Amino acid sequence: MLKMILPNLKANSFVCPHCSVFAQQTWSTSIQCYYDDFAPNEQTTYHRDYYLDNTQIVKCKQCHKISIWISDSMVFPLTGNVEHANPDLPQEILDDYNEAKGIVNISPRGAAALLRLALQKLCIQIGEKGKNINDDIASLVKKGLPVQVQQALDSIRVIGNNAVHPGTLDIKDNNEIAIQLFRFINVICEYFISQPKRINEVFTSLPEKDIINIEKRDK
Repeated sequence: MLKMILPNLKANSFVCPHCSVFAQQTWSTSIQCYYDDFAPNEQTTYHRDYYLDNTQIVKCKQCHKISIWISDSMVFPLTGNVEHANPDLPQEILDDYNEAKGIVNISPRGAAALLRLALQKLCIQIGEKGKNINDDIASLVKKGLPVQVQQALDSIRVIGNNAVHPGTLDIKDNNEIAIQLFRFINVICEYFISQPKRINEVFTSLPEKDIINIEKRDK
């Protein structure tokens, strides 16, 4: 999975929170407002320039939609700082992911609770029991994952301690923890679902005679 370049203050290019395309972004600290002034027998249109204090407007060169930043934070759209879900996630998990994405900047604890529930469902999807997230992650680590994936999963074990059950709120959860949970769900999906899917697509596209020979060899 390619690394997603999330929106960043003053960055010239990043993945647009509207169109999801990595595109050039233009920044501005001013806006123009147009007004229509109606009189009985005439119509006059005029505009004024406004310069925004501590506020910046960013326009995507791909879709031409804007995002709004105050200080160093994006305030519109609210989901702009969250990476998009891996499209290979099962629909039920994808729904949880997107619902959490929609509320993360309003209620980080609510988003984290949804993401732990999504993580539990994902563990079941890839063959674990789904009763205890920590036990499932420990089992996955024992299966010989790459170091980077092991670190991601162990991070979830630390973030989601035994006292926090899927779908429940934790007073310690904040925006940073929720953002990490989004990323780790995508990492797990990439390793256990997306990569095997791509490998299978390549293998099944081979000529039938070659697939038969491979099967004979393996026997």
